[in-house]
Amino acid sequence: MRNHLLIVIVLLSFSLSAQQIKVIDATNRQPISGVAVFNDDATKNGITDFDGLVDISEFSQEENINFKHISHLDLSFTKAEIIAAGNTVEMHTDASQLEEVVVSVSKFGQQKRDIPQHIVSVTSEDVLFGNPQTAADLLESSGQVYVQKSQLGGGSPLIRGFSTNRLLITVDGVRFNTAIYRSGNVQNVISIDPFAVERTEVILGPGSVVYGSDAVGGVMNFYTKNPKFSLEDGVAISGNVTGRYATANSEKTGHIDLNIGLKEWAFLTSVTYSDFDDLKMGKHGPDEYLRTEYTNRINGEDVVISNPDPRVQVPTGYDQINTMQKIRFMPDTNWDFELGLFYTTTSDYSRYDRLYLKDDEGNLESAEWYYGPQEWMSGNLQISNKADTFLYDENIITLSYQQFKESRNDRDFGEEILFETNEKVNAYTGGWDFTKKFNKATLFYGLEYVFNKVNSEGKQTNINTGNSVADLSRYPDGATWQSMAAYSSLQYKLSDGLSFQGGLRYNHVLVDASFVGPFYDFPFTEANINTGALTGSAGFAWQASEILGWKLNFGTAFRAPNVDDVGKIFDSEPGSVVVPNPDLEAEYAYNYELGANLNFDDVVKLELAGYITQLKDALVRRDFELDGQTEIIYQGELSKVQAIQNAAKAEVYGFEAGLEVNFCEALQLTSQYNITDGFEEDDAGNINPIRHAAPQFGNSHLIWKHGKLKLDAFAEYNGQFDYEDLAPSQQNNSYLYAKDENGNPYSPKWYTLNFGGQYEITEAITLNAVLENITNQRYRPYSSGIAAPGTNLIVAASLEF
Repeated sequence: MRNHLLIVIVLLSFSLSAQQIKVIDATNRQPISGVAVFNDDATKNGITDFDGLVDISEFSQEENINFKHISHLDLSFTKAEIIAAGNTVEMHTDASQLEEVVVSVSKFGQQKRDIPQHIVSVTSEDVLFGNPQTAADLLESSGQVYVQKSQLGGGSPLIRGFSTNRLLITVDGVRFNTAIYRSGNVQNVISIDPFAVERTEVILGPGSVVYGSDAVGGVMNFYTKNPKFSLEDGVAISGNVTGRYATANSEKTGHIDLNIGLKEWAFLTSVTYSDFDDLKMGKHGPDEYLRTEYTNRINGEDVVISNPDPRVQVPTGYDQINTMQKIRFMPDTNWDFELGLFYTTTSDYSRYDRLYLKDDEGNLESAEWYYGPQEWMSGNLQISNKADTFLYDENIITLSYQQFKESRNDRDFGEEILFETNEKVNAYTGGWDFTKKFNKATLFYGLEYVFNKVNSEGKQTNINTGNSVADLSRYPDGATWQSMAAYSSLQYKLSDGLSFQGGLRYNHVLVDASFVGPFYDFPFTEANINTGALTGSAGFAWQASEILGWKLNFGTAFRAPNVDDVGKIFDSEPGSVVVPNPDLEAEYAYNYELGANLNFDDVVKLELAGYITQLKDALVRRDFELDGQTEIIYQGELSKVQAIQNAAKAEVYGFEAGLEVNFCEALQLTSQYNITDGFEEDDAGNINPIRHAAPQFGNSHLIWKHGKLKLDAFAEYNGQFDYEDLAPSQQNNSYLYAKDENGNPYSPKWYTLNFGGQYEITEAITLNAVLENITNQRYRPYSSGIAAPGTNLIVAASLEF
């Protein structure tokens, strides 16, 4: 009797469990939450939870069950068919909805086809497959962002001929740039954890209407993952554990994220730790890139050591930790509260390009040149409310505090004095954004206030005695940068195939810096900038036919001088020193863009765009006079005086082409190519190449998908810059480049062949592997100080629970 009862219980348990089914994506095998499940007359219904599960016990065996999701094609099966298929339903992505909605242009969701700007998107699935080591590598994988690196712990994006403080970075809609972003390469983007990013959207071209100062060449928007709720009563716990190893720099990365979802509360914790050893370059390429010797300190003395493997770039290794904690509360469908807490830090890491610089006699100049830990701490509160009011349908309040820390430390070979500068920026942001829909129009508008305070100190330390004395700081301590702005943007649907979007923004910027102190001997004691700018944009998106679409866009942008422009003191290059210039004005940009899209039955897609950006009163570094002197002694060396100044004008122009060919559902070809050029013209009419215009570059991918397997054979390629193509500042930095037949520096062309794969062993376990640079090319991307990896095998394993 007892055995019979046990059998009944087991069968009943099996029967009950069989009523719960799982809905997954047919391509990536991931669960789909929020799928509506209902019968034909909608008298029975359900919705999948975070794990893609839903109970269908109330449906009868032969009853039709419908499945509907916003980004997938509708399906319909009987209950018997679903059980026969193993209680799993596979839904296919709706191509017409794929990447349709973008947030970055207005801070609210918009249909991508109705936006005149060119937007590039990278998803978390792309990150999982491509395994980028840093957020800079993530951007580079798009094929439309060029990345410069001065060291392994870095990555400075270049977009359409602009970089650094002419590009804006945001995290969850909050400005990431600070008052000390410089015109030289900026490596801060590595503080953003690729594992924590749900989606990245890059606006190619100006974005000043919504984002203000610095959004001249483009805006990089990183949207981190949101905590997910339990769609049913009870607690839903899920997460991911990932481990990764790469051979070129012996990368060891571990990541874990944990989501706890309740009905109204949700919590997401993310932690990533990476350890990188010295990077090994490729085998075939210019000998100038080899690291034949390096310095070390042995028994209190600097010595030069012969490198046993010149392909290993000593020292470049470092480690990094990224943490994120998010808390989300939704008491009902109209209110959404989300708090994001971030902390990222690195170890010390070497400024590698300065460590192989040699003097006129061929001796290494520096014994030490390294950055201290690069820290980023942030608290970001966003409150979203939906309501049908006269003023808005939805509004978002954003309050943010960020703290950035960085330091620079350098000592010449054979010297006992270590020069140190330490910087800290406290950044406060407050924003209020609104959207209101009318019959055929949607209005976006908002207010923003940003305040930055810079603390900077300098000192000299005797490494033998440990004694330190105060020294000149890199920036004026206590300097502030403020931005106040109001904007409005209108999207109007002129017809089913024609949309207009235009907007205006007024931005006022205040900069205050003091040069009073024992280390300042300037003919001025302060710098005060009080400037405003009105920027605007207007564009059309026209779907002329099922095959052809056009995009026409005009936009203006500006960049107000910041504390780095006004008050920095540093050695820009050997034998030169940059000094403050309190007489700067804002630079202003005018951008014209025309794009076309061709779509032949979703089999062949071609996207083309051409653009011109004119920059007036461009802020550039040039020779300068300080109280009548063109040379001064700085850190014991006679140095040419330079300063940031307003140039006459600059112009950047380019062409972009993207191709997608879908041979069948399983096989796809994608390709992207970019051409950028430009010039700077000074007051005397002299024309020089623009510094941050990258060589021609692009990539091509041949992707094959079948069931649980995905394979990608891809190539990355880069054009050549001859000596005359280099900006004067790059011609003077000849140590970064290879030498041509005349002994002049130039940036050679290069390519890599690569192969990647992903296999889903089970629904929970996924393996990834990428073999990069198969032919072991030795190359150094334009303007970079570190050579790229040689042949590099990346392997990763992920476990979802």
